[in-house]
Amino acid sequence: MQSRNQSIDILRGLTVAMMIMVNTPGSWSYVYAPLLHAKWHGCTPTDMVFPSFIFVMGMSMYFSLHKVTNTRGAIIKILKRASLIFLIGLLLNWFPFVGRSIEELRIFGVLQRIACAFLLAGLVITLIRKTTWLAISAVLLMISHYCILYSFGDHSLGGDWSVYSLEGNVGTSIDRWLVGEPHMYGGFGIKFDPEGLLGTLSSGAQVILGYLASKFVLSKKIDAKLCFRIAMAGVVSIFTAWILSHVVPINKPLWTPSYVLYTSGYLLIIWSLIMWIADVKSVGSWSFPFKVFGRNALISYVLSILFAKIMLYVIHIEESSLYAWLYANVFQSACGNYLGSLLFALSVVASVWICAYILYRKDIIVKV
Repeated sequence: MQSRNQSIDILRGLTVAMMIMVNTPGSWSYVYAPLLHAKWHGCTPTDMVFPSFIFVMGMSMYFSLHKVTNTRGAIIKILKRASLIFLIGLLLNWFPFVGRSIEELRIFGVLQRIACAFLLAGLVITLIRKTTWLAISAVLLMISHYCILYSFGDHSLGGDWSVYSLEGNVGTSIDRWLVGEPHMYGGFGIKFDPEGLLGTLSSGAQVILGYLASKFVLSKKIDAKLCFRIAMAGVVSIFTAWILSHVVPINKPLWTPSYVLYTSGYLLIIWSLIMWIADVKSVGSWSFPFKVFGRNALISYVLSILFAKIMLYVIHIEESSLYAWLYANVFQSACGNYLGSLLFALSVVASVWICAYILYRKDIIVKV
């Protein structure tokens, strides 16, 4: 089982490294286009990163849930872990606490979406278990998401596709009712939360798809033929997403069903390639940095947020945040705007990796 787990660890570590890199550029004014999110509809390479974490979370859940015999105990553990992850995300939104009003604290976020998707998928997997019914459950979750978006969105703004617009999607209304506008994300120009409650349906489905992918592969002999089959499944998923995109757009902020299938398809292709290199060809020396991240994926992401916020809000130099000072005086001055911004992000990746490496050397796995 350990050798078969190798490609999953590598993919998880690669995902964490990418998450840190795209979240911490030296300046948001100078970011290479592939490292930016699509403005609304569409999918850039950066839009592949978060669903990769969601998908790999499902793959990893196979190891902890596929032999569960105590259903009640498993459900309690799922509830506790989801609650803890959600709380950590909430505290990270509030950090560094001093001077940050709780009346305007954002409730949702990346870790909160991970917690909600983990909770939904974990309960479904624990209660259903059978492969066919799990696949049907994932499809039903995505269909339910589509039906809610289409049926309850605002059609008056300009046709059927207005229900998938920033102003017309029903997810905003749900979050506004649930947590209130002061606690919602405002980065789109209006109050809208890309990690809001409604998207849990399709993101939970993506966790289940990751679980099913892991279950399928780990029940087979890993060889070139299996890698090809996984890659072809990815191609089929992408083609299905393209067809579906004529009905519901590929959209990360809404986490639409077509977005789930599109990103899952590419992840299957990437995973098949990693599996072929690392497991079939046994060429693994290149993957060590990613294995280090993969061993402590969630805590590495949390550390990256803490590092960034400490540099932004806690430490100041010459009336400037340490974050801005380092970018301007070290990276931008030496390497220019765009390259300097990228190298700053990579320096954050390297800093977090050192912490993850210390944990790796001490054989410590921080479980959240």
